[in-house]
Amino acid sequence: MQKWEEACDRLNRFVERRMRQAKLPGVVVAVTDRRRTLRVSTYGFADIAARAPLTARTQFQIGSIGKSFTSIALLQLQEAGRVDLHAPVTQVLPWFRVRSPYAPITLHHLLTHSAGIINGSDITSDSRFEVFALRDTEAASPPGKHYYYSNVGYRVLGTVLEDVAGQPYADIIRTRILDPLGMVHTEPAITHDTRRRLAVGYLSLFDDRPERPAHALVPATWFESNTADGCISSTADDMAVYVRMLLNRGRGPRGPIVSEASFALLAQRAIESEDGGYYGYGLDSFDIDGRACLGHGGGMVGYSTGMRADLDAGFGVVVMVNKTNAFGILPYAFELMGAALDGRDLPPLPADDPTRVENAAEFAGVYRSGDKAIEISAEGDQVILKQAGERITLEKREPDRFFVPHADFERFLLIFRREAGRVVEAFHGPDGYVNEHDAGPTTFDAPPEWSAYVGHYRSYNPWLSNFRIVLRKGNLVLIYPDGEEKSVIPLREDVFRVGQEEWSPERIHFDAVVDGQALRANLSGCDYYRTFTP
Repeated sequence: MQKWEEACDRLNRFVERRMRQAKLPGVVVAVTDRRRTLRVSTYGFADIAARAPLTARTQFQIGSIGKSFTSIALLQLQEAGRVDLHAPVTQVLPWFRVRSPYAPITLHHLLTHSAGIINGSDITSDSRFEVFALRDTEAASPPGKHYYYSNVGYRVLGTVLEDVAGQPYADIIRTRILDPLGMVHTEPAITHDTRRRLAVGYLSLFDDRPERPAHALVPATWFESNTADGCISSTADDMAVYVRMLLNRGRGPRGPIVSEASFALLAQRAIESEDGGYYGYGLDSFDIDGRACLGHGGGMVGYSTGMRADLDAGFGVVVMVNKTNAFGILPYAFELMGAALDGRDLPPLPADDPTRVENAAEFAGVYRSGDKAIEISAEGDQVILKQAGERITLEKREPDRFFVPHADFERFLLIFRREAGRVVEAFHGPDGYVNEHDAGPTTFDAPPEWSAYVGHYRSYNPWLSNFRIVLRKGNLVLIYPDGEEKSVIPLREDVFRVGQEEWSPERIHFDAVVDGQALRANLSGCDYYRTFTP
């Protein structure tokens, strides 16, 4: 009991510190074992303006965690003999089309994100047209060969569910999963009525650059949704019930939701995912210290959620945050509460200071780009950029990626490149800077028509409102607002592949060139238009 109380106190300190550092409006953490909810802790506000505190009954949009709900409903239909998960999608949806020279896509391929299709463009809050629009896209690899996360693939599955069951998706989820589990505070579709029970979702004031705590928070864009890739709203109490069902291998308080055989398919390690784990049917599968675990994250516009279940130790954790891109709490909470329940030594509070860089000295040097230069120095465990007489302490985001808290740099991350382990180059937006260790070419050619594609493009899509195309070292690069970069590889005429991997299905097409500038870019089916801001 003493270790449990110590762990709960440490969790409180960790969450409260993370909330201050990351400017999180509210957090809920639920811990459960196979029998009951052990703890629900709430922090902060459901509504900042109204100063309304979060409670265990406050609803959050759980995003892609809903994919496992979709998978369970399909497994139930397979148990009843009403659907074959290894049959081509066209057996159920004759109008489903994707341009492809490969074998037909099956429901299994969609469930495991191995169909070779795009992630999805979120061009509509209802599924059917986006599913229909897949006929204008192309599969980039044979089904089953590569893992490539696809939201629209699960929208296809939701359409299949509705056609086979003869019910709306929300009714299917309520009658087949929520009601049997007693999840009475969970809504299977996001509607205006749902909004009254939801925590207000928040995001950064600036939607066109990497966010930082100094940026103000604003309420997120509101929209309704009924799509099977993630349209469920739930509470910490109810999600603890759902995790218990996973810990009990598909059994709820009133009996099994799925058979043991179907649960094995749900939790299977069907394909290796990008983070070294595996993906089954709507669930990530991975080992922690030799123990089998399941989990999934869920990102919505204004919400971040995550769940993990240790099948061997018999406990699980759910974390819900009413802010976009706030996923840093779950791993430590899971490790901490697991250690307490198992009687092991509790892990120390993680170091969260982004200005502390263990290998700071590796980045020191002068980096040049034509007549421009930046000077980087290391002072202890901090990386310092010297700019016009100012000393700017860089903030680490990921290995070799930094945010520069200065008006001249804040639209892009400063990204370092290595050769043979040594830092040789730094990228910032369109600029590529080299240091004395770089032995590569210094001049680069690009087709003259590519200059028309460079610019800042916007749409009214709440998921991805804008991106930038830059020309750097003779290559086009797509830069997302959070700083992620993707190579833009020419395929034919003005059509490009987004991503270095040959099996990336994402495409971007530029057109409406006026006075040497493309006015429109279509990114995997969604139109974006040149905007006036740099």
